[in-house]
Amino acid sequence: MPKIEIYTSHTCGYCHAAKRLLDKKGAAYEEINVAFAPDRRPEMVERAGGRRTAPQIFIDGKHVGGCDDLYELDFEGGLDSLLAS
Repeated sequence: MPKIEIYTSHTCGYCHAAKRLLDKKGAAYEEINVAFAPDRRPEMVERAGGRRTAPQIFIDGKHVGGCDDLYELDFEGGLDSLLAS
């Protein structure tokens, strides 16, 4: 399984939706809640190329994007291949 990191906030509906999709796929992930660890937010923004909103999702170090990007990747058939690698 690839290493999946997802930067979240506990009050974010998009974060919950992204985690639901990953859970549905059976993918294990490391959740970094920037609301509880605000010192990690600058790291998220830098890694995400300036994006400041949660969630920000990384698979094997590659920035996938946010929730909409993750669902689009799944719709286009690319998520399963990333998860299988």
